[in-house]
Amino acid sequence: MTSKTIMIVDDEAGIRELLSEILYDEGYGVLLAENAEEARKLIDQEPDVVLLDIWMPDTDGLTLLKEWVAQGRLTMPVIMMSGHGTIETALEATRIGAVDFLEKPIALKKLLATIAQTLKPQQTAPAKSENHLASQGDSRDGYVKLELPLDLPFREAREHFDTAYLNYHLEMAQGNIANLADKIGIERTHLYRKLKQLGIKPPKKNAG
Repeated sequence: MTSKTIMIVDDEAGIRELLSEILYDEGYGVLLAENAEEARKLIDQEPDVVLLDIWMPDTDGLTLLKEWVAQGRLTMPVIMMSGHGTIETALEATRIGAVDFLEKPIALKKLLATIAQTLKPQQTAPAKSENHLASQGDSRDGYVKLELPLDLPFREAREHFDTAYLNYHLEMAQGNIANLADKIGIERTHLYRKLKQLGIKPPKKNAG
């Protein structure tokens, strides 16, 4: 049995109930928040992982994530959830500080695998500095050290990040586009479009 605690932040009662039942059955402790206001209070209990929905009334998940980063309260990994995920949304969440992105409806196997991966030892929430955006960790645990100068124009900085992010996950997926799309939670058509836009060519599979 695990003693880890997961905080679920989602305005849909059905989603909160379903995820909490799954996590309880797996031995996790669970904290439930139906909006940003409740999440702001529960974050002080320092859950081990936060499952944060993007589309919520009043304050959306990305805004709340930015708030936690600015306040220095992002001391745990955050996994974003969305039923309308796009690669732009996933990348934006990762840039802000999320460690992963799950697309609804969330498959049980993928949910548990993502949480287990996130809870592996030596993983930390992405750290921000004044001049660089950095993600610290061991690449074997799904992290790679990435430093980008923040004095670039926004479009150029974004392209640098997108390229590094997709190249890393493409390598982890061994060039398999289907696996890559599943991992980062976007549709393959969006992924192909983004790869083409950035000039990234998936490695050719060896014959035989």
